[in-house]
Amino acid sequence: MSRLIKTIVTKILAPIARLINFFHKPLQRLWAHACLQAKINTQLESSLVVQNCPEVHGTGQITFGKKVDLYRDIYLETQEQGQIVIGNEVVISRGVHIVSYTNIQIGIGTMIGEYTSIRDANHKIVKDSLIRYAGHTSSPIIIGSNVWIGRGTIILAGVTIGDNAIIGANAVVTKNVAANTLVAGVPARFIKQY
Repeated sequence: MSRLIKTIVTKILAPIARLINFFHKPLQRLWAHACLQAKINTQLESSLVVQNCPEVHGTGQITFGKKVDLYRDIYLETQEQGQIVIGNEVVISRGVHIVSYTNIQIGIGTMIGEYTSIRDANHKIVKDSLIRYAGHTSSPIIIGSNVWIGRGTIILAGVTIGDNAIIGANAVVTKNVAANTLVAGVPARFIKQY
């Protein structure tokens, strides 16, 4: 009997399992691509790789370049006049949050580490008003090309990050970062130029 079971598993079930695995990821990515396309207002490039459909809120003013890689559990939100523009060959890792009320631009080849938060707006503080109803102030965020943003980084409104910069993991970026520099810490500080 055990010989019969072994034969069934190796000759029938194992090839079927390999066939299912062969088609599973491409079909999952195709579905995720279609799901994302339904949520935004611009046409997606066919070279965009979507691991699973990002959570999208607001106006859907999001543009993706070619050969962009989107990992799982990404949150994208555009409110008011906000827009998110993602350049070619950008990698956005798992759990990244990007929220725009004005404008967020991400340059070619930039890599964004897991659980990073990029937000171009902040709550206003108004006397005799709950913070949640006081509105927002916002200022654009510009991230250059070939930037490496470490895991868990927070990038706040009004920041410009130059080309080839590196942001250390868990940094809080409150000021501009020059091109070809490494910054790290809370708040992010200059470490070295390279």
